[in-house]
Amino acid sequence: MLHDEFPRLHRQTVQSREVMRMLRYRQKLIRIRTTSKNSLQALALQAGLARRSRLFTHAGKQELTAAPMSPVMQWQRDHWWQLLQPLNEQLQETMAWLKDQSQDDVCVARLRTHPGIGLLTALCLVHSLQPVSRFRNTRTVVAYGGFDPMVRSSAERAIYLGISKAGSRILRHLVVEAANLAVRRDEELKRFYQRLAERRGRPKAKVATARKLLIRAYIMLRDEIDYAEFRRRAVAARLAREGT
Repeated sequence: MLHDEFPRLHRQTVQSREVMRMLRYRQKLIRIRTTSKNSLQALALQAGLARRSRLFTHAGKQELTAAPMSPVMQWQRDHWWQLLQPLNEQLQETMAWLKDQSQDDVCVARLRTHPGIGLLTALCLVHSLQPVSRFRNTRTVVAYGGFDPMVRSSAERAIYLGISKAGSRILRHLVVEAANLAVRRDEELKRFYQRLAERRGRPKAKVATARKLLIRAYIMLRDEIDYAEFRRRAVAARLAREGT
């Protein structure tokens, strides 16, 4: 205490706390909506209808309404439909609020230049990692996001388990979802994912790709660069290594 050597704790700004609260709230609404849709799909299958996503179109709703059902099934069907409408409206309201928070935010716009990173992921990354100066290197960022592997060691033997899953759950979820899109649009991530999926399986490849995407986002925020500049630097570094 005399030498002031205790590590400082980071406290998010008021705006960052509010944005993260709204992101978590939106995720809860999505889970409730998913439960409602799955329940309607189950009722449709019991009534002999297999429409998948088309069930939630206007024509699909008419088919489900006209399908023969028991009184209890009809009661459940009507109540699940009644629950869906306000959920969709609330999700639209939360999305509008989040869009307002991203207005004139250079960091969010910079991250969105990376393939796969949309508005929600960019907001979560910015308000979770800023200020990025508090991270010493990429390893600390990975640990902060909960993507670092757990190790069980005894003497000279070490067993690597799954990721620690420490930190923000919504951050990991959004980064993994963004990685699913990024592998379709970024050739380097696509090759990395395919190579790892052949060796270790798709689930582990997906998490490893999300980890790499988190590192990329950290570098873009730290160096204040967009995706085009990030790719240019990566190409230049690769050519320099090949030249040596």
